[in-house]
Amino acid sequence: MKPLTATVRLQLHSDFSLDDAVPLVPYFAQLGISHVYASPILTARAGSRHGYDVVDPTRVNPELGGEAALLRLVAALRQHGMGLVLDTVSNHMAVGGADNPWWQSLLAWGRRSPYAEFFDIQWHSSDPLLAGQLLLPFLGSDYGVALQQGQIPLTFDAAHGLLEVAHYEHRFPICPLDYGRILGQADDARLQALAQHFSALHEAADPLPDTAPLHLELARLAASGASLAGALAAFDSTTLDGFKRLHLLLERQVYRLASWRTAADDINWRRFFDINELGGLRVERAAVFEATHAKLFELIERGLVDGLRIDHIDGLADPRRYCRNLRRRVDGLLAKRPLQAAVEHFPIYVEKILGAGEHLHRDWLTDGTTGYEFMNEVSLLQHDPAGEAPLTELWQSVSERPEFAEEVRTARQLVLNASLAGDCESVAQALLQVARDDLMTRDLTLGAIRRALQALVAHYPVYRTYINACGRPGEDEGFFQQAMNDARQSLGEADWPLLGHLERWLGGQPWRQLPPGRPRKHLRHACVRFQQLTAPSAAKAVEDTAFYRSGRLLSRNDVGFAAERFSADAPWFHNEAQRRLRDFPDNLLATATHDHKRGEDCRARLAVLSERAPWLASRVAHWLELAAPLRQALEDGPAPSPGDELLLLQTLLGSWPLTLGLHDHDALQHYAGRIRQWQQKALREAKLRSSWAAPNEGYEQACAAYVDGLLLDEQSQQLRQSLHQAARQLDCPGALNGLAQCLLRMTTPGVPDLYQGNEYWDLSLVDPDNRRPVDYAARRASLADSAALPALLEHWRDGRIKQVLVARVLDCRQAHPELFQRGAYLPLAVQGRHADKVLAFARLGDGVRAIIVVPRLASALLGPATTPQIPAQNWDDTRLVLPFALSPANCSGLFGGAAVSPSRELNLSTVLAEFPVNVLIDHA
Repeated sequence: MKPLTATVRLQLHSDFSLDDAVPLVPYFAQLGISHVYASPILTARAGSRHGYDVVDPTRVNPELGGEAALLRLVAALRQHGMGLVLDTVSNHMAVGGADNPWWQSLLAWGRRSPYAEFFDIQWHSSDPLLAGQLLLPFLGSDYGVALQQGQIPLTFDAAHGLLEVAHYEHRFPICPLDYGRILGQADDARLQALAQHFSALHEAADPLPDTAPLHLELARLAASGASLAGALAAFDSTTLDGFKRLHLLLERQVYRLASWRTAADDINWRRFFDINELGGLRVERAAVFEATHAKLFELIERGLVDGLRIDHIDGLADPRRYCRNLRRRVDGLLAKRPLQAAVEHFPIYVEKILGAGEHLHRDWLTDGTTGYEFMNEVSLLQHDPAGEAPLTELWQSVSERPEFAEEVRTARQLVLNASLAGDCESVAQALLQVARDDLMTRDLTLGAIRRALQALVAHYPVYRTYINACGRPGEDEGFFQQAMNDARQSLGEADWPLLGHLERWLGGQPWRQLPPGRPRKHLRHACVRFQQLTAPSAAKAVEDTAFYRSGRLLSRNDVGFAAERFSADAPWFHNEAQRRLRDFPDNLLATATHDHKRGEDCRARLAVLSERAPWLASRVAHWLELAAPLRQALEDGPAPSPGDELLLLQTLLGSWPLTLGLHDHDALQHYAGRIRQWQQKALREAKLRSSWAAPNEGYEQACAAYVDGLLLDEQSQQLRQSLHQAARQLDCPGALNGLAQCLLRMTTPGVPDLYQGNEYWDLSLVDPDNRRPVDYAARRASLADSAALPALLEHWRDGRIKQVLVARVLDCRQAHPELFQRGAYLPLAVQGRHADKVLAFARLGDGVRAIIVVPRLASALLGPATTPQIPAQNWDDTRLVLPFALSPANCSGLFGGAAVSPSRELNLSTVLAEFPVNVLIDHA
């Protein structure tokens, strides 16, 4: 099997299954991919488009073709020496509905269920209505209303002999111990007799094993004609007696049905963020770890899986311990793999968003992250610092919104008191219990603890820290202290002592210093809950709120980005690359993912605006004037609001299709549909004039009408023409940025990850737009057609130019794997008139060197170009200064520029004469 040199990420679902990937394997091999990197393949909820809503981790998803299809895909990969990296979900499972057998068992039996410890539930609630019960916030209306209107009827699953309460797609099982109460209402003597057997289960020490034959008998009786109609009618809640009877039956269950609106405040089990249909798993428990990973371990041992990507690592109670346990288990399986699937090392990656100045802990024993931080690094490199001030002024003058950091703090307070209020309260209650365990702090009130906690979380500069039995790790201390200092500024002086207690409780006093007992258990619990709060609060506040409220420049608003930082220089980029080579040389490098807000080339195009801020400001003023007839005056303000309007205009500039013609009505209609879809999500995520919880249909419809008017109405022809011309002016420099970004991903330290289809241009928007079907037939055909560089440049809009760049460089990586995997990274000096418009470095290996050259902030050098190629003469005297001499006989360029002299200087006019970027390979 080939070493891991490049991955391609595939989003699998019923319309693109494992079998659909099989015929693409030869193409991926020809492209230079070493490993397919697949979205989760274990059984997810029916119709899932992403696979993260797993309902059965013990089987390969039948919607993807099942295990047989997996075997066919792996066989195809092996024919080309390729491997398979799998995405997996350790943090949560899909709940609700009726298709998760573990969850259904829990609902039926509560703490008697063998899966009771699998889900992260707090059974001891301070709410008397939840004493020993699990809150199920799945009802579309209030419980009493749903009951009265017959929206939660008692039903019978005749095929399996199960009694359940139904609500739309949900099925809530009735505990078999209560079947006797129901069947006793039946007219059939056989059912009444069976009711006695069910009632006898109360006497059994462990009733679970005895229920299966009773369910089978109930199903048999129903099949033979025994009718439960009378029994079910007795629980018809639209009647007075049935209402009382069904309510009393439900009160006996281990769950309490409630409106979906109660989840934010009253939820007593951990979710994935604020999604009620995804329940948190307690994978820190050995039994849960083994059960949820058993199928993965089997596939690894059989040699079918060659690497893992762990989704949402920050949701786990103890990521370090989890990763180390996973490494130990996986490494123990490697010796058992078939000889033809032998691997020396099994890569494990974690999906982790790193804050400014944060780096992945090396003692987790992983191979690195999935590469969000690299997306951020390239983005910062491609933004001109000169654009920061004028673009900030433009945004604030038009939108009248605060700076990004303030947007984040406001958004954190919002989510802590809304969608995550119950989670926040759970942490406050846990900290209150810690306070009560000590005579010196037992007088601290819940209100004071809550205020200090919210202030601390609102100012947390990273997604989470990693408190363990020994306290806060040294790598985390600076982030924690920054949050403490900022929280102190926002709290009244009377609450400062509370921060001191939080500093001690949350890792300042290691829980291992306490003697075994309840106080130690309470302290550990509080620390875990706190860390499981900061991550979702950051994600909801930053990614899902502030990114849609703040729009200084949208290319700086994406997953893993520190949007408050606008740009970075070449030395910083080089330093990060050298750090990655030292610490995580096999880290994945991504510039697009299934979670990105904007496609990689959309961001690259928008970054050009940082070089043209005054031009943009003048254009925006013109567009806002032309768009006046499209705006509507609503009671709560103009539609769209100035901020939403500017976000839309930027989105149009970034995503305007490369081949869109103003007279192609069908194409404009299609594009308008994509923009409307993005806009609705943007408006609801911002939570300013609309939201998912309370959609403002009037505002959304007015904004959608604005989009349609702008893109489709005859009256808006002048505005549409002006936007089209502006987008065309950004196309070439945007493509130049895109090619530079693409080359950096494939040549800096790490393993390049290609998101599906992005060997062509990627001007996509947030999901589901970035998960549209990929035209692989066109990509296969163009790769087989070896066009010359001039032809590729002439027809650059069709995407083949980017595909050729990917294919040639990945082929080079496979020819020189050690050079790019472990070769030293050496920044190269640039001199001359446009030295600041170039980034160059060398990768040094045994007997071979690679020199990588890309333009940056160089849109002015393009001139009035119709291609992304900077004319050679425009480089003037700009040159690379090498610390070594090149041999003309042994040096070749992947994209021209092979005519080198024995001197230690390389002229950019030569190196970049034939192609926008280049890689020189020198065999020393």
